[in-house]
Amino acid sequence: MTPAARAAAAIAVLDRILAGEPAEKALTGWGRASRYAGSGDRAAVRDLVFDALRCKRSFAALGGAMSGRGLVLGSARAAGLDPALWFDGTAHGPAPVGDEPGHTAEGAAALDVPDWLLPPLRAALGPDCDAVLAAMRQRAPVVLRVNLGKASPAAALAALTEDGIEAMPHPLAAAALEVTGGARKVQASRAYAEGMVELQDAASQAVVEALPLRDGMKVLDLCAGGGGKTLAMAARARIKAFAHDIAARRMADLPARAQRAGVKVTLTEAPEKTAPYDLILTDVPCSGSGSWRRDPEGKWRLTPARLEELQGLQSQILNRAASMMGPGGTLAYATCSFFRAENEDRISDFLAANAAWRCTMQQRFTPLQGGDGFFLALLSRD
Repeated sequence: MTPAARAAAAIAVLDRILAGEPAEKALTGWGRASRYAGSGDRAAVRDLVFDALRCKRSFAALGGAMSGRGLVLGSARAAGLDPALWFDGTAHGPAPVGDEPGHTAEGAAALDVPDWLLPPLRAALGPDCDAVLAAMRQRAPVVLRVNLGKASPAAALAALTEDGIEAMPHPLAAAALEVTGGARKVQASRAYAEGMVELQDAASQAVVEALPLRDGMKVLDLCAGGGGKTLAMAARARIKAFAHDIAARRMADLPARAQRAGVKVTLTEAPEKTAPYDLILTDVPCSGSGSWRRDPEGKWRLTPARLEELQGLQSQILNRAASMMGPGGTLAYATCSFFRAENEDRISDFLAANAAWRCTMQQRFTPLQGGDGFFLALLSRD
């Protein structure tokens, strides 16, 4: 496909997304109808689409319209490209650019967030707010976690290099490697197949590094999802690891991943039956604002009602976890959110209602440190 044909494909996909279709579904539909598109073409179209979703308001302003064409034109103008390279009027390309003036966005639009979200983001992020939101407009780095039970970072780097993958240590976590070249080769690499590395964001790894894990502990990952943090905890210490998620299907491939990593994880649908635990990690459902680089649709879908609903769910999960804690144990509360309403406020409300508990640590991570946005609090009972 020519650059113009890729632009035309991105426009078509974006129009479907703007009409309400989820991005992945729209991309899959285009791919199935476009058998002529090679892997490189599909990747290029996907990148154009997700870049436009991350920067939807500012690109629409530059392109003069909130449409697929406006977003792709805005993307070209933002990159300083001659629009004629993409809008060439050929049979498979978009029509040439005519009188389609654009302008530079201001305020929340320039930062590519909905207007109603900017005040709580400023309250949470303070003077770093604009810099963090600028970072959220960029693609997230590809980061690997070295499974220290199987390899050292140096050995993992050597194995990745053999398969044409370039990587370097990431400062946010001891076992983190940032992929700088050949990212699409990772899951076909020997290092991945042999369980030497797993894909995991650097801040997510830093959250696990901050947990007071010790050999012999009985540990529950209460909102395990795909189980990335479960595996990271099991790699850090010889623990009895239990994983639970309200949607058990999310954990479907966790047993195979655990086998590849060389650790044992017990999946449980009723974690209360195996309580008490020495440590419980609650990586609770949240707005996902800290991971908008990976899921840019999330910031446009979020509503005040949904944010309030999530806060109630987060408090319920905290209370459930507290009921399963053993004496002297640690309850870890984590979100991939920036908002105080999902973070500090949830901890304050929990402590106000549970006088025997205290918070021993709170920590924030932002993309300015090279990872996703995360919040972590450690709680213990007197």
